[in-house]
Parts: sequence; structure tokens; C-alpha cells
Amino acid sequence: MVAVGIVVVSGGSDAGPRTPAALPGMPPPFLGTAVTGDGDLTAAVDAYGDVVDLRPSPAGPALIDNPAARQAAGTVPADTGIVPLVSVDGGPALPPWEADSVAQRYLPGTNVVRTVARFGQVETVVIVAVTGRSLAVVVAPQGGAAASASVNLEDGVRCARERRAEQLDLLCRVGRAVPPVSGAAAGKVRDAVARTIRSAAVGDRSWLTRALPLGDSAPAWARQMYSRSLLVLHALTDRRTDAVAAGVRDGWAYVWPRDAATAALAYTAAGYRAEGQRVARFLRTLDLGAAARFADDGSPVPGRGQQGDAAGWVAVAAEGSGLEGGWEDYAPLAGTGRDRPDYQEGAAGDFLGNAIASGGDLRPFETPRGLVRRAGDPSSGLDSAAGWAVQPFPRPPLFPAVRPTLLNLAAEQTPYGITPGEGWRGGVDPWTAPTAWTAWALASLDDRSQALRLLADLHRAATPAGALPERVDAETGVPRSTTPLAWSHAFAILALLQLWPS
Repeated sequence: MVAVGIVVVSGGSDAGPRTPAALPGMPPPFLGTAVTGDGDLTAAVDAYGDVVDLRPSPAGPALIDNPAARQAAGTVPADTGIVPLVSVDGGPALPPWEADSVAQRYLPGTNVVRTVARFGQVETVVIVAVTGRSLAVVVAPQGGAAASASVNLEDGVRCARERRAEQLDLLCRVGRAVPPVSGAAAGKVRDAVARTIRSAAVGDRSWLTRALPLGDSAPAWARQMYSRSLLVLHALTDRRTDAVAAGVRDGWAYVWPRDAATAALAYTAAGYRAEGQRVARFLRTLDLGAAARFADDGSPVPGRGQQGDAAGWVAVAAEGSGLEGGWEDYAPLAGTGRDRPDYQEGAAGDFLGNAIASGGDLRPFETPRGLVRRAGDPSSGLDSAAGWAVQPFPRPPLFPAVRPTLLNLAAEQTPYGITPGEGWRGGVDPWTAPTAWTAWALASLDDRSQALRLLADLHRAATPAGALPERVDAETGVPRSTTPLAWSHAFAILALLQLWPS
């Protein structure tokens, strides 16, 4: 006898609870590892099949509150989000992180997430899909004779549920109520859930057919990374405003100009020219001097000041996508990247990445070993942002300095990629975006072998479902931060197309 329950609540502010322990070799519960959606309602799913973040749009406010600070502190309550609970043979209701094993994949060519948890001989399949404003969750234990469920919902989310032997169906929508299921409505929720999953899968696959293919010689893993990266951008791009969120997580569900601009470049390169132009147009509406990040309506988000590379990234996105006006619109800002924070978002300074993006003088960054992060300071260490002087801000006279910079950094790579640079103070964990942009730059410099090695690292850093975390554990490759990250997937698309053009 198998019974299934679902609990939906908000993560609170009490510091007392402890995040449940992870299964061996897996990330902790409540850290998102997959995203589902098509640019409207957007959900993050953790490695165990729990819905751990839900937003009315990719960069919208959280409907399921799961603060990143609480995740980092390890104080996430066990009843946060939407958690399937499985009871076997009348035993206690167990969450998926107490299963014997858990495996997660996307349905091929879609953003529909399928997670399988094994409790002894019982295999429970959890499917989570979003299309438009509807979230569908199916919990299906194989061989169970009965199922029961209870649901506690936050304000703003309306769900209906239907129970039947061996399956529970849950349908949630934002902005309108779903009628409660009663005898007259029997089967309606089940049918609506099935339609939602089918619609999500068909829509995603149809959208993906518009992409330019990789070249015929591209291996299967590269094709899978390419498709997954495009689908991640599809999920994280607001279909109404064209704002691209960095990720579906508290603190990341905002628009950073450099991240969104890279997405615009990736869209254009992959054949989605209209999407690239729309993203670039949104970026051109932002007051780049007001903040480092922005909400989906374009309003600045306080807490981090102007970034020194923002204007350059917006200009290159506009130019790359074919919009009228590009660099000339930002000519007055050339060189203004000095004395600003850079992509590492620390204290202000005269940094390499900002100088490249804003057209500044790069001579103060040159050393015999390559390009360093801080002007006139060789001790600041080589900076992977040197790759930006190849793509997307080409400075051909600098190529002889860029190559040894990137090769020296790549020589220190882990099995999962590189850190942002030698002066990085954020620990030894590799970061996927610098790994991907370094691969793109080296591929553009015709160093194919090293670019392929870095992409192999990136492939190892991806989750089993193919999502790229912001960073991973240097020894295990387990995600340590926001997953997936739009910036990483956008650079992956550009690197893959550079290596295997259509």
C-alpha cells in the first residue's frame, strides 16, 4: 500500500530549522537544479523533484519564498515549497531526500522535469511542467494501491488536486482560482494536468526546431548541451517584457545587463534573431547608471552600484542583434568603466573586464605572463575576462597577450572548469561562465583542442539533467550555487557554435 501527500508552504524566517541532509553525491534539498517554464510562470525544481521556487515571471517576485541566505546558512525548513511525501506499507510519509536513490532528467527537448525516487521496491515518478500561467505536478508511485494528499498554499497561488490509485495530480495557477475538485469535477484536474504537460512539451519542442543546428560533426553531448542551453534561455526570458533573469532563485531573479546581453548574442547566433533584438531593446531602456541589476519592469534594484561594463555589453547586444544604433549610442560612456565594480562585483577599481567592455586603454593591464585584473598591479593575477577582448569585444592587437593569459589559467583547470582568475578570492570551486567564455575565446583563436577540453569540463560540471550551475564543488562537481545560470548557458551556446558552426 502506497500513499502520497504533498505539502506546499512558504519558507519562513525562523533560523531554527535545519536543511535536511543531502543524499550522498547530491546537492542539498531546496537548491534548485532545474527550471521549468516558457517565459511566463517560472518554477525551480531541486534535485529531489521538489518545487523550491515559483514566480509569476522569470524575474518576478517569489510566490514560494526560499531565501538564498537561508539556503547558504543551512536553515531551510523541510516543508518549504511543494514536497512529495511517500508512505510505503503504512509507514511514515517520507520526502524524496530520504529515498534510497533519486535521478532527474528533462523529457527530451523540453523544460518538463522528471524525477524518479526509489523507496525500496517502490519507484515514484514526479513530473513538473509549466506552460503559460499553469503549473502541473504529477506524483505517480508505481504499483501503489491508494493515494491521498493534502495541500497548504500560500497567498497568490491557487491549486486544485485530484487523487486516484497510484497517482496524485496537482494544478496551480497564478491570478485566478481553480475550483475545488468534487464529485462532479472528477477527472477534470487530471485531464487539465495532462493537457498542461502535453502543451509544455509540444511548445518547447516546437520552439527548439527554430534553432540553427550545430555542424554535422558535433558529438551527441555537444548537441545536448546546445539544446538544453537554448531551453534554459527560453525559460528565463520573460515573454511579455523580454527581460532575461539570471536564474530562478532569491537574489538571482533579476536582470544583469552583462548576463542578458550575452543571452541576446546567443539568441542571435542560434538563429533566434527576433528574440535577440527584443532582449537588446529591453536592455536599451535601462538606466545603466542607476544600479547593477534590474527588475522585469526595468526599475533598478538597490544594493549594488553601477557596473563598469554594463554600457559596453548593452551596446554589443544591440549591434550583434542588428538593431539600428549600437556603439554610437554609448560613445559618450566609452572609458567610464574606470573606478567601478567589475563582473566579480566587489569594490570599485580599474579592472580589465570593464576596460575591455568600455573601450578603455588595456596597456596598463599587460604583463609578461598576460593580462591581469587590475591596471598596473601584476599581483592582482591573470583574469579570464581577457577572453572578452577576443569575443565579443575584439581587440586583435591584444590577441597575442590574451592567448597566454587564457592558456595559463586553463593549465590550472579542475575537472569541472576554472575559477574567474588567479586573484580570485572566492575559493577553489570552478565557475561555469568563465569556463564557457574562455572556451569561446580560445575556439575563436583557433585553439580548438584547449577549447574542447574546457567544454568537456563544462559538460562534467552540468547536472545529470544538463543544467549548468553558477559554480560547483571542485572535487565532486556537485552544484554549489544557482542552477541553471543563464549567463553560463549563453556562453556555452556561443562556444559550441564557434566550434561546430551550422
